[in-house]
Amino acid sequence: MLRNAPPIDPARLDLAAEYRAKPFGRHSPDLQALLNVMRRAENCQDLILVSIAPNRWVLGHREPDGKPPTLFTDQVFDRLEDGEWEGFKRRWRALTGQELVLP
Repeated sequence: MLRNAPPIDPARLDLAAEYRAKPFGRHSPDLQALLNVMRRAENCQDLILVSIAPNRWVLGHREPDGKPPTLFTDQVFDRLEDGEWEGFKRRWRALTGQELVLP
């Protein structure tokens, strides 16, 4: 790996598309490897999805010492898949320095 290279390859939009299409269940080995990097403690930004009502979720930030999470209430998701996708995009941006844009 090159020095200062992003921890994930921003050219692998195929993996992002795979995740968007199927955020749950078995993933290809390459996507699973990407998710393992994204979800490492040092990379995951302590992002969590929090249910705020039936079929309503927001992203949150896990706080230390058992404190309640900080909730990002500017986006409310009616589908769990949409919340997962938003978390994926935020981690992608944090790890690549680029916005994730798919057709």
